[in-house]
Amino acid sequence: MTEPAGLSLALLALAGLVGMPQFSRRFRGTAGHPHAVLYVSAVIQLLLLGAAAALAVASGGSAGWSLAGPLAVAAATVGGGAPTTAILQLSFNASHPEHQRMLTGPEGERIFNEEHESQPVLRGGAWIGVLERLAVASTLIMGWPEGLAIILAVKALGRYSELGKSGAAERFILGTFSSQLWACACVGVAVLLT
Repeated sequence: MTEPAGLSLALLALAGLVGMPQFSRRFRGTAGHPHAVLYVSAVIQLLLLGAAAALAVASGGSAGWSLAGPLAVAAATVGGGAPTTAILQLSFNASHPEHQRMLTGPEGERIFNEEHESQPVLRGGAWIGVLERLAVASTLIMGWPEGLAIILAVKALGRYSELGKSGAAERFILGTFSSQLWACACVGVAVLLT
């Protein structure tokens, strides 16, 4: 294995590990800096993954599947939470009328928004995302890209009843795409390394 290949593997592993604290309270932010740690972590992970890909191209594919494959699956599984959550946080528009507790009626009167939710909640999303990235990376590593359709179908059927809530469909699509793109990028680095 060449030096660029070894460094690429190390950066791939580091990209996954940087996202490990995604489930701790401190990672979610404080009142003064609500999501600073999350955003910084996501940017660092994306930069590390990009550097790993660049080094993988420079290595000429000198690492084997036995090392690159499992490492890519691990990085995809544990590391995609921060970029996905950051995208979901950045896309949330709290000033949109559907998220306002009080609305203005047709004659200027203030009315209570019965559909008010501070943010659409799709329960279990973080753990579903971990399992989704594991499944996506595994199917791609095994050379079975058709498995992606099955993963998407199972996830959509499981969330079908919740997708009618205000904003839930958009969050579902953003979360699914960003999570799966992270997993595909990690596997892409492994492919470049072999």
